[in-house]
Parts: sequence; C-alpha cells; structure tokens
Amino acid sequence: MTTTVARPAAIRLGYVDNLRVLLTVLVLAHHSALTYGALPLWYWTEPSTSPSGVALMLLVVANQLYFMGFFFMLSGLFVPGSVDRKGPGAFARDRLFRLGVPLAAFWLVARPVLHLPEWPARSAEGESLLHFWFTVGDPGPLWFVEVLLVMSLAYAAFRALRARLAARSGVVDAGQPVAADVRPRPVRFRAIAGLVALLTVATFLWRFLVPAGTYWQLVGLPSPAYLPQYAIFFVVALLAARRGWLAALTVRQGRVSLVVALVGLVLALGTSALATAPGAGVLAQLVASLAENVFAVSMVLTLLVLFRERFAGQPAWARTAARNSFAVYVIHPLVLVGVAMLLAPLVAPAGVKFLILLTLSVPLCWGFAHLLRRIPGVSRVL
Repeated sequence: MTTTVARPAAIRLGYVDNLRVLLTVLVLAHHSALTYGALPLWYWTEPSTSPSGVALMLLVVANQLYFMGFFFMLSGLFVPGSVDRKGPGAFARDRLFRLGVPLAAFWLVARPVLHLPEWPARSAEGESLLHFWFTVGDPGPLWFVEVLLVMSLAYAAFRALRARLAARSGVVDAGQPVAADVRPRPVRFRAIAGLVALLTVATFLWRFLVPAGTYWQLVGLPSPAYLPQYAIFFVVALLAARRGWLAALTVRQGRVSLVVALVGLVLALGTSALATAPGAGVLAQLVASLAENVFAVSMVLTLLVLFRERFAGQPAWARTAARNSFAVYVIHPLVLVGVAMLLAPLVAPAGVKFLILLTLSVPLCWGFAHLLRRIPGVSRVL
C-alpha cells in the first residue's frame, strides 16, 4: 500500500512580516548610529564622544544584545514548513540560490565599492586594482546571510538524515504539522526561565573561548561572541513552528516581559561594562551573561506579543515593505554610506546627523529595493 502525504500549504503571519520590517529599520538605525556615535565601526564614520555620540553608542550596544538573534528566530520560523513542502534536497538547493547569490553579489560588487576610499592609499603602495578588488574588506552585514545559510543547510541535513533513518526502519517520515495545523501548546514562565538559563550558561562558557568584542576576520563575523544566542534562537524557532508557541504566548506574558526588559536593559548595560573591564572576574561575566539574556528574551517576547496583538494587519504598504525588506538589508550599506558622504559637510551634533541620515535613508533604501526587484530575475533572490 502506498501512503500519500499531502504537502502543507505555505503559511504567512502578517505580524512576523511586520516584525521583519521593524528589525530591518533597526539595522539601518544601528549602522547610522555607528556612523556618528562613539563606537566608529562602519564603512564611513564621523565619530563623536559628545553626549549624543555616547547615546548612539548605547543604542548600538542595546541593539546588539537581542536584535540579530531575533532576526535568526524570525528567519527560522518558516524553515520547517519549507522543508516539508520541498524536501531537504530541494530546500537546500533553494537556500543556496536565494542566500548564496546575494552573498556572492555583495562580496563581488558592494564590498569593494564600499572600501573605495581606501584605494588611493593602497594604490600608492603599489597594489593593483584587481588585487584590491578581491581582497579588501569582508562580507559586511551579509555575515547574517552567511550564518543563516549554514544553519539552514544544517537543518536540511538533519531532516535528510532523519528521513533516511525512518525509511530504513520502514516508517513514513511525513514530518509534523506546522504551527497553524496544531493546537498551540502553552508556554509556561518556567519554560521561559529555562530558555534564559540555557542561553546564560551557553553564553558564559562560550565567551571563555570567544570574548565579547572578538572579530573573526576569516569569515567576516563581527559578533561571534553572540553565536550561542543566534543558534539557540534559530532552534527555538524551529520548535515553535511545530508546537504553536507564538500563538500560545499570553498578553500577560507580554506585559511582564516588557517590565523585565526595561529593567533588564539597565542591568545588561551596566553588567556588560563591568564584565569587559580589565580584571573582571568570573562572577562578573556570569552576571553579565544572565542580564544580557534576560533582556534579550524579554525584549523578543514583548515584541512578539505586541505585534501579534496590535500590529498583525498588513495594509498594502506593509505588504510591499515586507516583500522588499530582504533587498533593503542587502543594499542598505551602499545607501547609508552614500547619504552620509553627502551629509559630511553639514556641521551638526551627532544625534542630529543620525536622525537626518536615518530619515533620508529609510525611504531611499525601500525605494531602491523596489526598483531593483523589478529587474527581471532579481526578485527570485531578493
């Protein structure tokens, strides 16, 4: 007898797409803050140690504590359903194409263009343009795509292995229902506390090997100290897709998480500063790991519940913004740097220039992304 398993239809959650748009705007804000703040780690910088420059640095630190981990979580939510529909092999090929092509395009074109201000000095030292073009810089913000591709392929390999083992034992591996097909399982506060504990222990132990501030030049990863959070949030998303956890989160949990996040941010910023100070002990690092992850989990839960309850609808402009958000992520360094260079003659406080840069760059990024995706074939990868 042959068993035919129906492939589940693709499921879209409006509030998750809206969250992606918000996080993409936060990425632009993050890199705009790096442009003018007291932490000059961007292609074009005008560093400032003024009060507004320090405030921009704190914005960068606060964002770093949770927002890229949240990106990995949102990216992982639809991965199980995609593997169910396509199969592990087709899913892996699709991810290699949809993530690999933008990564390669950025590396071949945008990366050297963003570093062109360095060319005159390197040319004076006798370096050829060809050597400069292929060796300068790293994948920049596309490190996220790089890591997401690795995680996605790892999950596809896991599913392929599980299917092979099931076939050998004579069991049909039809996968499990996606979140919309199952009754949501309650999410208890103790489960949330368990997630915080897991993240804390993993972060604490990992940072003995990879301290905060480490940069992996070989793969262009600027924040490897947060890899445990990225991986665990991605896995949590895979499980949440199967068990309906997002729908099970209560409004009360969202409210409690908001209070905890507000308090946790202050504690996280303070303890992180102490943990990275010279001579910081093991206890300081453990407390910092705890505070960071309390804030990260609380912030993620707050935004998930808030957007599910208040911002689930998608008018036409929101759907358009969501469709273009990945393209915005890929092209935003070029737009931010270009606008910042045009604003360079402007004399104004760091905070003012930050607001001007962000205000101009957000619509420009979405406008360019929309035009770029209208080029035949581009929308298949962006």
